[in-house]
Amino acid sequence: MLCELRVKNLALIEFLELGFDQGKAGGLVVMTGETGAGKSIMMRAIHLLSGGRASPDWIRSGAESCEVEALFEINPHHHLLLQKLEEGGFGEEPSLVIKRIMSDAGRSRFYVNGSLATGKIVAELTAELLSVASQHDQQQLLQPGLHLDYLDTLGDLWADRLFVGKIHKTWQDKKAELTALRLQEQEKEQRQDFLRFQVSEIREAALQPGEDELLLAEKKRLKNAQTLITLSQSTHRLFSHELMDHLTTLRLNMAQLAAIDPGVVKLAEDITGYTFLAEDYVNELKGYRDSLENDPYRQEQVAERLDLVQQLKRKYGVSVEDILDFAEQGERELEHLDNMDKEIAILEKEVALLEGDMCDRAKLLSEKRMMTAATLEAAMNVELSSLAFHQAGFQMVWKDVPQLPETMRASGWERGEFFFSANPGEPAKPLAKIASGGELSRLMLAMKCLLARKDMVETVIFDEVDAGIGGEAAEAVARKIQELSAHHQVFCITHLPQIAARGTLHFQVSKKVGDGRTQSAVVRLTAESRVQELVRMLAGDSATEQTQAWAEELLVKGGVSA
Repeated sequence: MLCELRVKNLALIEFLELGFDQGKAGGLVVMTGETGAGKSIMMRAIHLLSGGRASPDWIRSGAESCEVEALFEINPHHHLLLQKLEEGGFGEEPSLVIKRIMSDAGRSRFYVNGSLATGKIVAELTAELLSVASQHDQQQLLQPGLHLDYLDTLGDLWADRLFVGKIHKTWQDKKAELTALRLQEQEKEQRQDFLRFQVSEIREAALQPGEDELLLAEKKRLKNAQTLITLSQSTHRLFSHELMDHLTTLRLNMAQLAAIDPGVVKLAEDITGYTFLAEDYVNELKGYRDSLENDPYRQEQVAERLDLVQQLKRKYGVSVEDILDFAEQGERELEHLDNMDKEIAILEKEVALLEGDMCDRAKLLSEKRMMTAATLEAAMNVELSSLAFHQAGFQMVWKDVPQLPETMRASGWERGEFFFSANPGEPAKPLAKIASGGELSRLMLAMKCLLARKDMVETVIFDEVDAGIGGEAAEAVARKIQELSAHHQVFCITHLPQIAARGTLHFQVSKKVGDGRTQSAVVRLTAESRVQELVRMLAGDSATEQTQAWAEELLVKGGVSA
């Protein structure tokens, strides 16, 4: 449960530190105050702690950042939460501290037990700690598309639902693959002929990687063959006559010098090696000269080969390697087309097996949903009866959907919607068409009470869910919230004195001006100040002695001594 909350530089709050340790599990914490006093800032703090999106505008004017920090006590039986903390490396302590710091640049840092964490991890952890019921949640009740989510949550059916969705996705993918194969089969022969022509054209060319570059180089040599022959012959003559004779003499002279003076041995060896190297160059040059020929026929062959390569490039790729890759791909596709009948048969079997498994799982899910819906209807009607809906009717109405593979969605076959009738004898109709604001508040409260019994979340927060409620309904809502607080920690931001009077802790939110700046303050009320706050809630500035007595009576009725 939530034990402490610290807020710094958030909107009109400069610094706030609240303790909610009531010495027992459960309890009702109420927050009251004038409209505009800043009660919504508390919800904003919870939103920040839960990893929700935030705006730098929320930071108190003049501050560079805002901080929100909370201390939670963990239920030792909440194994899923403890597992997530262990997996995240956040320790195994019985308490949990979550902190968020948001800068004026809009960046946020999250901490879990002093260690940095991501917003996603914090959101997952707080989802196991807190459940918020606000007017936004009431609007969700008006969206039929979400009603199945409520049902599956209450029936612990999400694992079954997700499994059906997984099979459904695989079935759809395989079915799409099968459809594509069958379409290819219709065009198979035409495609095979075209591919065989392309592959044959490339293979008959007998291309070699890099051949185009070699051909271009050869074309250039052939085009300049006469010039190359003339230059190589002239250069060889310069090397092969007087120079070769001098090289022999040079070796003999250096050998004699080395024999007389040992200090010249290294130089003699180097020069001798150079003379042999020069002879090797002469021989290489001779070989190059002899290889040259002015061959117009070969030049024509090379030009034709290059034209063929360029023609294939225009069709199949920018390089010879691309052309060869195209041919390999074509051959693989031809092999695929040749084996298409076998692939279709295998896929048909896979699709049939998946379809059968999917339908079996979906039917089982449907049966569980029907039983859960009956339980939900009975439980909701009991809850609503305790909320001053005498003989009201709540139903889960199903659309008639044939149980065929084609009509299935990832969530299964069911298309359900909540119907409601507030008055005896009146037929139940969709919530969006008949539920007023006050009725919707009580419906959400009833739903939250049922959900709270199903999960391990210990802290439930109600943000002005009492909107549009008064009289007998207000008293009923107050009793229901107090009943829920017997086994959950409940926070309630309220305008109803009937609810405020039942709180085990009562905080008042107010605005004040100091040093020329407006600030929101939250103070825990004493027994005496609670009476005065209830008087304000009951009659405002028109309080009388009867109002005072009424406030004291409400506190006594709520189990709190005045």
